[in-house]
Amino acid sequence: MESAVVAEGVVKSFGPIRAVEDVTLHVDAGLTYGLLGPSGCGKTTLIRLILGTLRPSKGSVSVWGQPVPSRAVLSETGYMPQDTGLYMELSARENVGFFARLYGCREQDNVDQVLELMELSHRADSPVNTLSGGMQRRVSLACALVHRPRLLLLDEPTVGVDPRLRAAFWSHFHHLNEAGTTIIVSSHVMDEAARCHRLVLMRDGLLLSEGTPDELQRSVGARSLEEAFLIYAEARGG
Repeated sequence: MESAVVAEGVVKSFGPIRAVEDVTLHVDAGLTYGLLGPSGCGKTTLIRLILGTLRPSKGSVSVWGQPVPSRAVLSETGYMPQDTGLYMELSARENVGFFARLYGCREQDNVDQVLELMELSHRADSPVNTLSGGMQRRVSLACALVHRPRLLLLDEPTVGVDPRLRAAFWSHFHHLNEAGTTIIVSSHVMDEAARCHRLVLMRDGLLLSEGTPDELQRSVGARSLEEAFLIYAEARGG
């Protein structure tokens, strides 16, 4: 199977702090990979290293066989940060249209379709600062999807989203997988982690283990992902 992302011996330091510690990871194309761990464990830093907005202190990261950062790779990558990163005075439609143009996508149909997908058509012309937090998350995801990327990087995408829409998000993520899109999503929510094809368990910048949700539970005799995570964390020193 083709590798969408390859990280080899990646270290990222901020002064004396090691945010990511010797991470090696191969992400197969067309699957959803979950980065699971508590806040501050290095998930966001790893996503930014894959995106190319951060450079590793040591090691290498490549996407579709090309070292990052790469302009060509960036045009095929969608990114939804933890913070919405939107222009609050602009409307939802204007925000999505702006990001579409940044990615070189000129089709207005793409903007309209992704707004409809995110159930935002009725508020498409509302300034983002008049929308609820959950709606702003939907606009942010729409911006990441509008150019139909091959690789989608999602940093805590369902924070502040109601359960019904969260289920709709995940249903769409799996449809994207079926169409060939590779997704890397960070989360600290166990029931979301179980929806991923494969999981990377992280703590204190370290990769504790990697595998399918079932493999991670079976390998340590755990009855749940939460129990499995605690066992792996204890085995690496707490």
